[in-house]
Amino acid sequence: MVNTKQNDAMVFALSISEVRGVKKHNVREAIFVEDYGIQNDAHAGKWHRQVSLLALESIERFNSASGLKISPGEFAENITTKGVNLLSLPIGSTIKIGNDVVLLITQHGKECHTNCEIFKLVGKCVMPTEGIFAKVLKGGIVKVGDRIQTNVGVTIRERSFEQ
Repeated sequence: MVNTKQNDAMVFALSISEVRGVKKHNVREAIFVEDYGIQNDAHAGKWHRQVSLLALESIERFNSASGLKISPGEFAENITTKGVNLLSLPIGSTIKIGNDVVLLITQHGKECHTNCEIFKLVGKCVMPTEGIFAKVLKGGIVKVGDRIQTNVGVTIRERSFEQ
C-alpha cells in the first residue's frame, strides 16, 4: 500500500564519501546497488546499514537549537529527506524513491561516535536519535528532487537486521 499522505515527500539532498569518518559531499544523483548500498560510498556493503537517512526538518531543528549552520551530508547521512516523518516508519517497512529504488528500514538511530565533527563542535548529534538506516532491496538511480513513497510493497517484520 502506498502512503498518499506524503505527496510532497522528496529527496532534498544526496551525500556520499569515499572514506569513513569524514563529512559526506553532496551529489546530484547516486546509483543504488541492490543488497549493497550506494556506489562509491564508504558505508556500502553486505550489512544492515547500507544507506542512512535524516530529515531536513531534524537538521533545521538542530541548527535552530545550536545556532550552527549544519548542511545536508554533514551528519554523514546519505539521503536528506523533506516532508517525511522518518521515525514513524517501523523497522521492516519499505520506501520507494523515484521510479525504481526500494529501501527496507532496518534500524532507528545508532550509537554516537564521539569523534565525529559535529560532536566535537557541539557535544551532541542528531543521527543517534533521529537518523534511520536501510538496506537496498531494489537498485537504480536516485536524483535530488525524487519523490519518496512510504510503505510500498510488503512490510517485513523482524526483530533485528543486525549482522
